[in-house]
Amino acid sequence: MSIDLSQFHQVFFEESFEGLQLMESSLLELDCASPDGETINAIFRAAHSIKGSSSTFGFGAVAEFTHVLETLLDQVRVGSRGLTPEIVDLLLRSVDCLSGMLRSLQAGTALDTAQSRELIAAFNAILANQVAAPVAATKPAPAMPEPAPAGGQHWLITFIPHTNILRTGNEPARMLRELAELGPLQCTALLDRLPEFSALTPEECHIGWCIHLTTAEDKRKIEEIFEWVADESDLKIEPAAVVAPVQPAAVPVVAALPQAPSLVALETLAEAVDVADKLDVPAKQVRATESTSIRVSIEKIDSLVNLVGELVITQSMLGQLGTEFDMSRLARLQEGLAQLEHNTRELQENVMRIRMLPISFTFSRFPRMVRDLSRQLGKKVELKLSGEQTELDKTVMEKIGDPLVHLVRNSLDHGLETPAERRAAGKPETGIITLNAYHQGGNITIEISDDGRGLNRERIRAKAIASELIGADDPLSDEQIQDLIFQPGFSTAEQVTDVSGRGVGMDVVRRNILELNGSIDVKSVAGVGSTFTIRLPLTLAILDGQLIQVGDQVYIIPLVSIVESLQPDLALVNRVAGGCDVFRLRNEYIPIIRLAEIFGIAPRNEGLEKCLLVVVEAGNAKVALVVDDLLGQQQVVIKSMEANYRKVEGISGATILGDGTVSLILDITDLIQMAGVRQQLKSGLKLVSDRSRVAIR
Repeated sequence: MSIDLSQFHQVFFEESFEGLQLMESSLLELDCASPDGETINAIFRAAHSIKGSSSTFGFGAVAEFTHVLETLLDQVRVGSRGLTPEIVDLLLRSVDCLSGMLRSLQAGTALDTAQSRELIAAFNAILANQVAAPVAATKPAPAMPEPAPAGGQHWLITFIPHTNILRTGNEPARMLRELAELGPLQCTALLDRLPEFSALTPEECHIGWCIHLTTAEDKRKIEEIFEWVADESDLKIEPAAVVAPVQPAAVPVVAALPQAPSLVALETLAEAVDVADKLDVPAKQVRATESTSIRVSIEKIDSLVNLVGELVITQSMLGQLGTEFDMSRLARLQEGLAQLEHNTRELQENVMRIRMLPISFTFSRFPRMVRDLSRQLGKKVELKLSGEQTELDKTVMEKIGDPLVHLVRNSLDHGLETPAERRAAGKPETGIITLNAYHQGGNITIEISDDGRGLNRERIRAKAIASELIGADDPLSDEQIQDLIFQPGFSTAEQVTDVSGRGVGMDVVRRNILELNGSIDVKSVAGVGSTFTIRLPLTLAILDGQLIQVGDQVYIIPLVSIVESLQPDLALVNRVAGGCDVFRLRNEYIPIIRLAEIFGIAPRNEGLEKCLLVVVEAGNAKVALVVDDLLGQQQVVIKSMEANYRKVEGISGATILGDGTVSLILDITDLIQMAGVRQQLKSGLKLVSDRSRVAIR
């Protein structure tokens, strides 16, 4: 009887990725002068496990590559070969190579073995006691092109937009049209990410492009076209050999590209994929696959089993009372219902704890990133991690990874000085970046700090004036000046580098954090350093909310967004030009948003004197929501509107109340934006409203 091994593939991939993560973290801890034997053994065991498992499942290329890797590790382990920084670099690159091979296998795409063959040659040279040739960290660059006609140069561009790129207002077709204006262009669609027809969503982009461009312009001109999507796509621009005649599957792109994509026959799509496979470019790049499983400790499982047993007992008692009920048993019924409520809440808390993972899963990516980036920038950096066992929801953890990467990269590039600059400032040559996580109330707080130069307020202000974000005479506090770094397109970098300078990072950081119902603050002291503080809810599945009534509708405001609630004094309400009301609260003017107008419902009370104001905050913006009544606070289970219906502006989700009715949960950030747009349309008032702040000019 044959066994279908494919049913075990997912477990193999998850265990292999865990092994690779262990190998990378252990390699980064190694001291080449006196390597720890147990660390070497841990690396060897991980490689040996991957080799054995891949051989069992028939992944021969992975097994062959890991065998050579294991041979070198064995020599280091038994002491017959010394450990050098060059060997550690080679092993780290091998971890990257193995990760790419496994992700290709996981996605069912063809393996690109060019890098693995080169690394095997380098390993064999070391094993043969020869001097190994330097190995590039990535795939070797293609041959330089032959002279192009009319002084032009050939470029190979691989452009793979992230799925959500359309939702940010970016249009890939526009970029292709701009490229076509630079010179003759051939474009092939990459369709390996295209889902089944039933799973297609109009707001998502699943297509990438492999582009051959001949132009007299330099690389910088090409990069400018993709400048605003650098963080929302996988982009590679490199010199290419002379382009062969157009294949049948290639789609020529001319300056007059259609505004909307046309339907393509399935046969043509299949041919396009076949041509992309034959091109010597990473056309089949595999997106990082999110883990679909969680490892749970046996203690948490035992606790759940015990709670289920308690529920069964309570259910049995209530069932018996239901069949033999009379008024003399009312006290026992109430006691049983109270016990059921207690068991249900405890079960809910235990189930939520299953989704909680230590933030070390996210922090583990940074030692390698800091090591590589500090070498690239010529800086000496020490990374300190604390609070690694602080737990938060898996969903939150997956979405906070990219913002943390942006902040750490900015600390390395902008925050920390070079060794020479630090010596001149009387500081140690080695800069320190600290990542710290801890629980605070019902939230998790993550701090990213450095002991670098701090934010240059004068430089930020000058750049903001030059960009027309503020006026030359606008009085701004230190907090408002620091807030400017989160504006779209803002950067004080003198030149664009591979690390930063495009001004498309920090605004994305704030937007992603706000979408998680979180906040980010920055504190900086010139010459001392900067600290970015992120506050996030522990979970996105359960919310502590305030029930409010507007007209005949009941809404929920997240408690974390509420500053205070009050009865308005009309003497403190002022109307500015254009018809926008503001409320003066302790010398701070707060815009008033009438929820009844936003949602188009009839209010129960017409005048402000009969209503209540709920002051809420999102980012650094405060607004006052006009409500008819406050109904009480309640912990609710969030249901996604987008997944079950569609995206609704101003609404982040919905929940079912105790009486069975559905109540909508307000998205404060969206409401601020909607109110700003509505006010502009209504009166023409220049009201600046973005996802981070509201200001009236």
